[in-house]
Amino acid sequence: MGITLVTIILLIFLADWRTTVTVAIVIPLALLFAFILMRIKGMSANLLSIGAIDFGIIIDGAVVMVEGLFVMLAHWAEHEGMEKFNKRAKMGRILKTSVEMGKSIFTSKLIIITALLPIFSFQKVEGKLFSPLAFTMGFALLGALLLALTLVPVLSSMLLNKNVRERHNPIIEWLNRNYGPLLNRVMDHPKRAIITAVLFLVGSLASFHFVGTEFLPHLNEGSIYVRASMPLSISLEDSYHYTRKFRQVFEQFPEVRGVISQTGRPNDGTDATGFFNQEFFVDLFPQEEWKRDLSKDELIAEMQQKLAKYQGIDFNFSQPISDNVEEAVSGVKGSIAVKIQGRDLQVLDKKADQVYAILKKVQGIQDLGVFRNLGQPELLITLNPDKMAQYGVDAADANAVIEMAIGGKAVSQVYEEERKFDLRLRYDLPFRSSIEQIGNLKVPTLNGGKIPLKEIANIGNVSGPAFIYRENNARFIAVKFSVRGRDLGSTIEEAQQRVQAAVKLDKGYEIKWNGEFENQQRAERQLSIVVPISILLIFFILFASFGNALDSILVLLNVPFALIGGILALLLTGMNFSISAGVGFIALFGVATQDGVILVNKFRQNLHEKMPLGEAIKEGAKSRLRPVIMTALMASLGLLPAALSHGIGSETQKPLAIVVIGGLMTASALSLLILPAVYEWVYSGRERRKKLMD
Repeated sequence: MGITLVTIILLIFLADWRTTVTVAIVIPLALLFAFILMRIKGMSANLLSIGAIDFGIIIDGAVVMVEGLFVMLAHWAEHEGMEKFNKRAKMGRILKTSVEMGKSIFTSKLIIITALLPIFSFQKVEGKLFSPLAFTMGFALLGALLLALTLVPVLSSMLLNKNVRERHNPIIEWLNRNYGPLLNRVMDHPKRAIITAVLFLVGSLASFHFVGTEFLPHLNEGSIYVRASMPLSISLEDSYHYTRKFRQVFEQFPEVRGVISQTGRPNDGTDATGFFNQEFFVDLFPQEEWKRDLSKDELIAEMQQKLAKYQGIDFNFSQPISDNVEEAVSGVKGSIAVKIQGRDLQVLDKKADQVYAILKKVQGIQDLGVFRNLGQPELLITLNPDKMAQYGVDAADANAVIEMAIGGKAVSQVYEEERKFDLRLRYDLPFRSSIEQIGNLKVPTLNGGKIPLKEIANIGNVSGPAFIYRENNARFIAVKFSVRGRDLGSTIEEAQQRVQAAVKLDKGYEIKWNGEFENQQRAERQLSIVVPISILLIFFILFASFGNALDSILVLLNVPFALIGGILALLLTGMNFSISAGVGFIALFGVATQDGVILVNKFRQNLHEKMPLGEAIKEGAKSRLRPVIMTALMASLGLLPAALSHGIGSETQKPLAIVVIGGLMTASALSLLILPAVYEWVYSGRERRKKLMD
């Protein structure tokens, strides 16, 4: 669909089937070039890299080249007559124009590829997701650049051999008719226009505070994975009883196709868990088949409401693949975990309860639960030395009775062929099945009598450690939770502030936050380092192309223009800023800089031909109106299917597409209006200062 929309734009703006064919043929050839290089590198282009490729960005160099060649040939035929339109002269004109246009195209493509460098620096999860996109996009751009500099001029010379004239195009005429007066008005009041643009930029940057943040949009896997954590001491029979009840709850919903349950630890024994752990794979019908109009989050909320009557049970809602990834990242069975490290399990348990109570009040936190260390019922028998001395009981005798009665004592060995086993002696169950019966066990005294165990010991039940979780050689207790109905960044920030203010830890204890947001923070730190380096490299490329720093800086002024539209697009669509949106902004930097290169190169060319400054800028901006608008529309419409898609996996592509589409709208409009005004204002001031110095 993206290729179809791009082709339609080509037909509308170029209005000649030969130029459209010339440009359109670049798309499959560039993609083929990219896939060949990917195979040579030993990589495969995944669905994300294919779906997020913007065909408009790939072919914009070919568009600029073929449009420049077509306009040149049309003007030549119109002003000098068709009789001079011979093959040799045409080839010379095409060669000269191709070389002139090729400088801008080469610089522009090199800048876009350089802008992709931050994506290559991604690590771990984001690297696995977006590195194939960066490689595929970079190789496709490289292929498109080679084709634009070689194949496009050749095809143009072959196809544009007669009837080369600019046809009546109402859209182009409407743009030219309205753009000229608007540009004159902006250039007549450059300071006012620049101040307005700066205010828009400041306003958009300020509004970014209201954009939520997250690592990556949650992919819809088409199913739900539910984990129920019950009391640690529950028996297998009771646990399975609740398993059947929970299955019945899930099966009540018409959106559920089937439920698969698992009680206890998995068959391979990789998870250290017990009968208290229950897991449910809730398979859903495709969302387009749902009879009720509700979202997946709303379905989960209804399930939570049905399960709320089961007190003392923690439920965690996730998805099959996400559940495994989250566990690998956070280290526990949950999306995000607050880990309290320390030695004393009793202290850890109390601190976890404090953290739990605080997080329960934070909006957006769901599936809250504690991974308890304590919870295993234990029988504690504490001998009283004073009473033992009073009754004349030796500690060794008392311990021997307790050992034999409850745990059993090895008195011999039994051989079965080459195997041998301990023969253990233990009291019969009726004599050790309760605290009262254990308290009545007879302990021998030194004078030959016997006394009940309860007379010399304190006997009772305590809650002992069922699991001792460790990380980096330190004990910890984890409070797990998920975030739904709110962005991840602000939720974690509020939760951390509240916990830090209310929970005080003694020396030797520490709180760590693990999970999905760690990936987000790591990726953001990486971008904060690599993006400035990438912009600096783009500046050096511009400086090498233009030969002066001033023009390079003026071109880079287009980058903030792209930020305005990208931020506003996120606000209007209610999307959170994620790594996917960050990739969109990175792509925008290259495209916005490309527009500046196209315009400034034309300004410089007109000035080189001795045009007055104002005329050189106005004529240059008008002559580049069509390629700038075309490239923006093609890049936007090429990603429109990704921005509007709702299929499985579209969540990762959508923020990228929305940012690029929104950013290109403002970048193109402000490039065509503000950049000429800034260029004239800067260079006219420079000329005035030069005259004063002379």
